[in-house]
Amino acid sequence: MSPPPLKNAIGSLVLIAATVAVSAGAFAYTAGWLTPGRLSPEKLIAALTPPTGPHPGYRRNHAKGICFTGVFKANGTGSEISRATALKSGEYPVLGRFNLATVNPGAADATVRVRGIGLQIATPDGAYWRMAMIDPPIFAVSTPAGFYALQNAAKSADPNAMPTFVAAHPEFAAFASWAKSAPWTSSYAEDAFNSLNSFVFVDDEDNRRAVRWSFHPDAAVTPITPEALAALGPNHLDEEITERVGKAPQTWTMTVTVADPGDRTNDPTVAWPDDRLTMTVGTLEVNRIEAEPDGPCRDINFDPTILPDGVTVSDDPFPAARSATYARSYDLRTAEAKDYPRQPSRTQP
Repeated sequence: MSPPPLKNAIGSLVLIAATVAVSAGAFAYTAGWLTPGRLSPEKLIAALTPPTGPHPGYRRNHAKGICFTGVFKANGTGSEISRATALKSGEYPVLGRFNLATVNPGAADATVRVRGIGLQIATPDGAYWRMAMIDPPIFAVSTPAGFYALQNAAKSADPNAMPTFVAAHPEFAAFASWAKSAPWTSSYAEDAFNSLNSFVFVDDEDNRRAVRWSFHPDAAVTPITPEALAALGPNHLDEEITERVGKAPQTWTMTVTVADPGDRTNDPTVAWPDDRLTMTVGTLEVNRIEAEPDGPCRDINFDPTILPDGVTVSDDPFPAARSATYARSYDLRTAEAKDYPRQPSRTQP
């Protein structure tokens, strides 16, 4: 017998909430927000930890992933609005990590709705530009406090927790719609990845422009159902991208969207209008895949506040909040020497 419609609706919200709870990394209050008794990196990591305990040696979030290396080929157009070396015409080495938004390194691919990419671009002047992006076009909540409230609601045994959360956070509806209706793909190479958070580009004259960026796949996108993805195997994404890149490099086009005055830069749930200036600034080329236990991304903390001269944070509160918890997660997993790294126990079909 089917559950009542209301119960079905609440169940869907809980599933979506669980997706958000492990998407885009953990957030915490930092700087002026952090006061005794309030949200901290430790508390949020504890909230993310499964009832059975953590997976020692692994990232406390986005735990399932695979490393890559390649180059970023800047076309020079970005230099019109930023003095960052990585946007000057040229090729710069990159390393990164495709990942799934889950706390379980053995999760089956089809059980995880949100996918991510961590990226580091290095330049000859010694600068690093680190990014942590996900595939949704908008985020689920507008503040770190809202994110924490969502975590609590998703974990609560109270059947009224999620409806109460949704009523208090109407911005959640747009993300919920994406999670339920956006197409899935069977390859990381077919996914777009978005910064969602706003940053500031600074040019040679110290002019400042609020921006967001995205990486759009150059591969043809073929939608797939979650059921069909599950049939391909629990670890299909890692296997497929390894095979695909082994045959030929895979590429994504980086675009930068510039805000107009008055656009919301502190709220990643608000998409900017389609008519905003968008510039194509380069191409990410992935040409080698390596398993994470011995791969180059293993020891990298993809902290989105590690930025080169010419790029800085905006009034968006999330990057700084993410930075605090990423650092704590890094300390925890690297301290677990006997388990770091350890091959995950894979979920069987």
